[in-house]
Amino acid sequence: MSETTGPFRHVLLISAGASHSVAVLSGNVVCSWGRGEDGQLGHGDAEDRPLPTQLSALDGQEIVSVTCGADHTTAYSVSHMEVYSWGWGDFGRLGHGNSSDLFTPQPIKALQCLRIKQIACGDSHCLAVTIEGEVQSWGRNQNGQLGLGTTEDSLLPQVIQAFQGVPIRTVAAGAEHSAAVTENGELYGWGWGRYGNLGLGDRNDRLIPEKVSTIDGEKMDMVACGWRHTISGSSSGGLYTYGWSKYGQLGHGDFQDSLVPHKLESLIDCFISQISGGWRHTMALTSDGKLYGWGWNKFGQVGVGDNVDHCSPVQVMFPNEQKVVQISCGWRHTLAVTEKQNVYSWGRGTNGQLGHGESIDRNLPKIIEVLSVDGSSGQQIESSKVDPLSGKTWVSPSERYAVVPDETVQGQTSLPVREDRIDVSVPENNVKWRRIDIPNLHE
Repeated sequence: MSETTGPFRHVLLISAGASHSVAVLSGNVVCSWGRGEDGQLGHGDAEDRPLPTQLSALDGQEIVSVTCGADHTTAYSVSHMEVYSWGWGDFGRLGHGNSSDLFTPQPIKALQCLRIKQIACGDSHCLAVTIEGEVQSWGRNQNGQLGLGTTEDSLLPQVIQAFQGVPIRTVAAGAEHSAAVTENGELYGWGWGRYGNLGLGDRNDRLIPEKVSTIDGEKMDMVACGWRHTISGSSSGGLYTYGWSKYGQLGHGDFQDSLVPHKLESLIDCFISQISGGWRHTMALTSDGKLYGWGWNKFGQVGVGDNVDHCSPVQVMFPNEQKVVQISCGWRHTLAVTEKQNVYSWGRGTNGQLGHGESIDRNLPKIIEVLSVDGSSGQQIESSKVDPLSGKTWVSPSERYAVVPDETVQGQTSLPVREDRIDVSVPENNVKWRRIDIPNLHE
């Protein structure tokens, strides 16, 4: 362990993936922890990390933002004008022109010298918005989630032509769908729409972005995607949800899907300042620092002290009534930063993604000691100390997959299949690639 010296390095930004977490700290430090099997931690190996570990490969790169996909990660450096990516590479989600896994961060050459405003990562695809409001997309595209008018995967970033002349403020990515808000406050959806998660009034897919026209006079300010549901926030502080609600993740007091954005009446007196979507749960932060959660709660990811699904918002409580300033939902866990510069996590902990040095689920917020001012252990953060000249950096798909000759797709003789996983993120009607994840994914 190497103890940090000088002023306390407080957390500037957090992001949660399927089973891993990443943070940007002051002093140009990036940390990651949790599941590392696919290289998503960036430490040059496939090991899990139960405690935040300094991602030494990004030291000195002046990273200002990080975004977790399900099993991959991106980071952006303003000063270097570089987007870095690493982790599971299937479907081209890393943007490097191939499908290889990457165990240390590498710059995406196609995005070099672009001024990036925001990056969104879904399960297997990514979106990037430039300062000028242009959107590029790459990765998996079997349901049109790249917005390019096709269903072909893209190994490299491509400009979404449908947004030419329509400057975009922010984007969001779900499992197989995407959403965007324009600078004029208009909301768009595209990709997989079976549960109404595009907000367009039907269950059809869209291969190019289409405007959501059912919000009465409200200008949108932000949007977030869960796995198959969508959350948007208006400039007046209102909160809207739509899509899949089997687990109550829409928050309307029932378990009914919604094909169009529906205002959350229970939070009508709150001004919503941040939103985040998990696999099947949702979190919303108010302007006065109160945090609410709802939806699937099997692992305690809603953070309210039980493991019961909630179909209406419930307030998450923090020690000493700390106000929350930032949130991020992973698939089954949640991260939060408070105004007192403390970082908390809760939910699924089996891969160490909670950062507590253990593999225990938590249904109440628990402080991440090494990242928090009030942490009792002091700020001791281990460094990965990756030597780029030793060990494997790239891992080809053939080394990561088992061939299953009995299953065929037109024009394809065999299917690459992850031996240890089965992925319900693949729509039921799509058998092109099947990936596997943690047991009990269907629960």
